Amino acid sequence: MIWDHSRIPGYFPDRRLGGSSYPFSVDKAKRAQSGMASARKVFRRRHRLPGSGYAPVFDARLRKSRGPITVHLRPNGLETHRLGLSVGRRFGNAVARGRFKRMIREVFRLERASFPVASDGAYDIVVTTRAHEDATLDAYRDWMTDAIGSAHRVHVKRSSQAGGSDG
Repeated sequence: MIWDHSRIPGYFPDRRLGGSSYPFSVDKAKRAQSGMASARKVFRRRHRLPGSGYAPVFDARLRKSRGPITVHLRPNGLETHRLGLSVGRRFGNAVARGRFKRMIREVFRLERASFPVASDGAYDIVVTTRAHEDATLDAYRDWMTDAIGSAHRVHVKRSSQAGGSDG
């Protein structure tokens, strides 16, 4: 008797034999043609702020607080925003700190395209927090987008004042 693999739930043919590892996968060529490639919202290594980038952001003294989070900004001269997270042990245990960081990364991933861009490039963003009760993703999204927008307006105002006082 020959075993019929198609009757096994969740079984997909081996990719080496020409099958797909997932029944609903879309190949890269089709995704590029349909515009799905540009619409993907991902958090890649280039979106992370390196360890040496934190001090310049804090030294820029451009920060806004909304709810329990504080957002520090500094223009980076690049095409893309970069995110850094600074969450101290006073926030809570490792599980709570990890959950907060995952939530903020998710907000950054989803909202990165809507963040304002300075005339001298995108922003390096560092998020710090105070201890607080768990909040929803929507609450973090509101706080973070509002704080970034407010800090951007301050940066634009400072840039125009510095440029106007030279003459």
